[in-house]
Amino acid sequence: MVQILELLPYFLAGLAIFALRIVDISLYTTRLMMVFQGRKLLAWVFGFLQALLFITVISSVIGSSEWNLIIGYAAGFATGLIVGMTIESRLALGYTRLRIISPNLGAKIAQTLRERGYGLTEIPAQGKGGTVTLINCYVPRRKTDRVVDIVVQCDAQAFVTVESVRSVQRGFWPR
Repeated sequence: MVQILELLPYFLAGLAIFALRIVDISLYTTRLMMVFQGRKLLAWVFGFLQALLFITVISSVIGSSEWNLIIGYAAGFATGLIVGMTIESRLALGYTRLRIISPNLGAKIAQTLRERGYGLTEIPAQGKGGTVTLINCYVPRRKTDRVVDIVVQCDAQAFVTVESVRSVQRGFWPR
């Protein structure tokens, strides 16, 4: 890699390191997502590719006093984080758990979600101000915003938390 960089003009060598570092960090971010979700084979593939790129890029920058390579490396790292986060949010793999707490309109929220095909568990609970409805709803991650919008339309005051779920088994899933 170092020999190839020496053939490139000063600016292009830094740009090449920048681009490779973006790919490297994007792979890293995606690999972490696969690890968190227990997808071993994909985690291995992304990890292998990411390590290969990392070694290639770092060996070109370490020991170099050329600022174009160093700046390209740092800027590629920072940009790669943003690109990786964007990829991760667009893939939206996995599941989320929505915990919905409503003091007055819990039955309406539950009924509306059921009518729209979502499974949930509705539980009467005791909150600081009295009786509330606690709703647990597990949905594919890419449908999370849709469900939150439905909840807010039913009850703008509902308290909603969203958590990542590592895995799910059985249950009712919307089509």
